[in-house]
Amino acid sequence: MDYAICNQTLIPVRIQPGDRTEMINQLLFGDVLVIKDKYKNWLLIESADDQYDGWVDNKQVSVIDQSEYNDLLTTNRFYVMDFAAVAESVDTKSKVMLTLGSSLPQYHNNRFFLNGTEFVYNGQSHHSKNKTDRIGLMEIAKKYVNAPYLWGGRSLFGIDCSGFTQLVFKIGGTFLPRDSAQQVLQGNTINFIHEANTGDLAFFGNEDGNINHVGIILDDNQIIHASGKVRIDKIDHQGIFNVDTNQYTHQLRVIKSFYD
Repeated sequence: MDYAICNQTLIPVRIQPGDRTEMINQLLFGDVLVIKDKYKNWLLIESADDQYDGWVDNKQVSVIDQSEYNDLLTTNRFYVMDFAAVAESVDTKSKVMLTLGSSLPQYHNNRFFLNGTEFVYNGQSHHSKNKTDRIGLMEIAKKYVNAPYLWGGRSLFGIDCSGFTQLVFKIGGTFLPRDSAQQVLQGNTINFIHEANTGDLAFFGNEDGNINHVGIILDDNQIIHASGKVRIDKIDHQGIFNVDTNQYTHQLRVIKSFYD
């Protein structure tokens, strides 16, 4: 088994090998991967955190050994909390851009290591050793407000609904699957909307009953979700009420809590 780590700011994960195939996901700097297969200069990878797979260009990741892979999964997790930041290599002074939610591998005293290279990072970071409370989760989520919608996206520069919820919860110390239809299978069911609390996930479905959207419930009957952009709308027992168009846009199906 081979392993790798994302060594660039943000890279596409594609459904098939090739630059013109559909992007189904993105990796952020520091994401740890299992290499499952190879085709020419493309790697079929699986994200260590959610077992989601797809194809990446082999020039955009660094191969690591199993010992480093295991260390990265077991050491305390730190994440970038700035909208955009820069880390600098101690040896070559080369710089790498980082964005909100990027991982800082083996981070300690403003320094981290990527495949043996030491970097200095002086920006804001979040330690997810202890699970973030509901208010803290809301504060993380609101950092993404106005980020544009992008199918398969996982960053401030473009994000989809389940990528948004997954990344917010990951920073907060809870690992969720990649897609909304997978996320709805986890957590504890809340039976009524008036019983929901800030930080619970609301799931929405199409006419066939399939889950196709997810958002994070806030206080005051509001929800934050990625639809066109990351936005805050009203929510009730019917679903999401768009405050700009004054109409319902998503039909509520299930509410799940990930807090005791």
